[in-house]
Amino acid sequence: MIELSNSTIWMIILLLGVGTLGLRYSFLGLLGGRELPEWVLRHLRYTAVGVLPALIAPLVVWPEATGGSLDPARLAAAAVTLAVGIWSKNALLSIICGGATLFGILALIG
Repeated sequence: MIELSNSTIWMIILLLGVGTLGLRYSFLGLLGGRELPEWVLRHLRYTAVGVLPALIAPLVVWPEATGGSLDPARLAAAAVTLAVGIWSKNALLSIICGGATLFGILALIG
């Protein structure tokens, strides 16, 4: 592990904060009062659809709980979540069914 001084860590935190503020301000502050073109709005609709799988896929494929190996319980829970989401178009119901599947299979397997 690399040893960093307190001032280096705080400098990194400060720069990341300024970078995050700059990215958000560039979009919200500069464009906040303007009407966006239809093609931009069309692409922005798919932001959550692109980000959520990118956040969840590593937790399904390389779960830390199993030491990074593929786990049938998590694959089944992901499949149930996807199927219920497609069927019902209800995100909360999908999450509940996926969670229940994961805990149910983990209780059965041990």
